[in-house]
Amino acid sequence: MSEVTKQIVLDALNQVEDPELMMGIVDIGLVYEVEIDEAKNVHATYSLTSMGCPAGPHIASEIDRAIREVPGVNEVEAELVWSPPWTPERMSEDAKFALGF
Repeated sequence: MSEVTKQIVLDALNQVEDPELMMGIVDIGLVYEVEIDEAKNVHATYSLTSMGCPAGPHIASEIDRAIREVPGVNEVEAELVWSPPWTPERMSEDAKFALGF
């Protein structure tokens, strides 16, 4: 079985794009935490840019799909949280530059 690491999961998650910002959800700071247990179950905590984000269901299904496609992953749990709230400060420096922050 393949090794499942936090970085591999983050790389997979960054392939999920926010359809409004057209950038990966890791780069824009929507992924808060990724935890992997000994059984290779992955728990990802994420947020959205706003509570009324129309892309929320799409992003949720893409997060689940992206993690499940990582070789060796067993179970997937993607948890949407609102605390702490997302702010542009969570974005990577590259994303801030690309979006003019």
